[in-house]
Amino acid sequence: MPTVDDVRDTLSDVRDTLPDEESFESRLHTQRTAALLGLALGVSFSVCFVTGLASHLVQNPTTWFHWPARPAGLYRISQGVHVTTGIASVPLLLAKLWTVYPQFWLRPTARNIAHAVERLCLLPLVGGAVFLLFTGVSNVAYWYDVMDFYFPAAHYWAAWVTIGALVVHIGAKLTTTRTALAPRRRSRFQLPGQGLDRRGFLLSVAAAAGVLVVATVGQTIGPLRRLSVLAPRRPDIGPQGLPVNKSASQAQIEEEMVDPSRYRLTVEGQVPTPLELSIDDLRAMPQREATLPIACVEGWSFSARWRGVSVRDLLDQAGAATTSEARVESLQRVGRYNDSPLNANQIADGDTLLALELNDEPLALDHGAPLRLIGPNRPGVQQTKWVTRIVVL
Repeated sequence: MPTVDDVRDTLSDVRDTLPDEESFESRLHTQRTAALLGLALGVSFSVCFVTGLASHLVQNPTTWFHWPARPAGLYRISQGVHVTTGIASVPLLLAKLWTVYPQFWLRPTARNIAHAVERLCLLPLVGGAVFLLFTGVSNVAYWYDVMDFYFPAAHYWAAWVTIGALVVHIGAKLTTTRTALAPRRRSRFQLPGQGLDRRGFLLSVAAAAGVLVVATVGQTIGPLRRLSVLAPRRPDIGPQGLPVNKSASQAQIEEEMVDPSRYRLTVEGQVPTPLELSIDDLRAMPQREATLPIACVEGWSFSARWRGVSVRDLLDQAGAATTSEARVESLQRVGRYNDSPLNANQIADGDTLLALELNDEPLALDHGAPLRLIGPNRPGVQQTKWVTRIVVL
């Protein structure tokens, strides 16, 4: 049976085999390289966090946050920036981790309590960053099988944890970073080592981020569509020239449920004159046409021509107050996003429609026939399909 001395000797031997800072000879493992990459990551993660928080608040409205109806393409831009900066962060994070990983072998592990706290904060920072980028890319690429959890909630809370750890890390490293980034006289002597110098390394990382952006951003920026070979979908391909995220079969919507002879739209709630309207009744009302984008949380977006009844006109007919809000409900009974809120600003906008037509054709079933909600500056998950009821609040 091994003695205490034997165990101590074994642990000592193991410790001696582990690398230390001097085991890494590359001239790129420097404070300045790490600081420059950290600065780029800090900007990209901050932009990602702000745009992601905006998307969360739009989909989960609060009493203090009122998302405007205009400009019509604001959410399209915001979510496109969110996905683009997230994708660009992948090579930045990999390069940053490679640059600083010799520090993980630092001995002693903690010099004092402050240093111990700083190093402990690396666990949620690194773990959270990897989790956010992996799940974000998986969501964009529709790899839902690798996520056995509700992605939006997990992504949201992981973002708060990661940003909190990032703030602590920035505070702990502020002096070191300022020193590393301070202007200095260029030396004609190079640090020993082979391969890329710092400038070449950083340019390579920037090029990798740029290639990833160009190869995916075409799902938001039309002129770059042909270059976006890594984009998971072309936003101009699908029924009636528009992709479908959730089909009628996935939502368990059957033809008889939307049979025009049986279909009725009801308007109820805080209205003096509740309505029950057939498709013919809706077609007999004044029709309005608008060109509006579908902007999905996965980052793709595409504009189309919609024609239908203005929600404002419909609620006026029911006698709803001009300050009213509403909830739009779907025939869909399975899964999430089977209803969506409309605030007073969105209802007041004349381009918030209950659409009957898409690109001059009657709505296809997969696009929400016979009636779907479409409005300016809204995420795709809130453009409710197969609308059957409006509840005025």
